[in-house]
Amino acid sequence: MPKFVIERNIPGAGNLSPQELQGISQKSCGVLRDMGPRIQWLQSYVTGDKIYCVYIAPDEQAIRDHAAQGGFPADRISQVTSIIDPTTAEHP
Repeated sequence: MPKFVIERNIPGAGNLSPQELQGISQKSCGVLRDMGPRIQWLQSYVTGDKIYCVYIAPDEQAIRDHAAQGGFPADRISQVTSIIDPTTAEHP
């Protein structure tokens, strides 16, 4: 199943309290439960004014549906085509 990175523009995201982040997470998980197992949230990275989320989903539309139902922005959705890490540099 494809993996996606979602860029969400949320001014002040880096200043959200632990309780606010928990509330956002709870809302997201509730929407995901309603949508069923076809879409999964792996993790998110909170920065100054953005949250970058990593999801597994059948297509971009599922990501858009989740965002619409949760009231979350999905300003940019990019499908992951490859994953690299330090071990990629090693010879086979």
